[in-house]
Amino acid sequence: MTPLCVPYLPRGVRLANDRVRGLRVLLGPERVLILDQIGNAVLSRVDGAQSVRAISEDLAQTFSAPRNEIETDVLAYLGDLAKKRLLETRDG
Repeated sequence: MTPLCVPYLPRGVRLANDRVRGLRVLLGPERVLILDQIGNAVLSRVDGAQSVRAISEDLAQTFSAPRNEIETDVLAYLGDLAKKRLLETRDG
């Protein structure tokens, strides 16, 4: 995965609200990943149109943080989700 890749949720994976626990979750085939505030902030920006770099820039502006640091963390987080087959990317 590179900063120019465009991440998207594959078929069968979606963000949802767990009403019982009052949490945001990522639902996949036979999987539930409970999202913390950071995971929710990143995944709420994954729309299949924005690159990792654009997502990182938006997060950097929102949280007043250096884009390079944010981008490193976003790449690692999304890369981990891709390994678990909860996220896919295409070249941007």
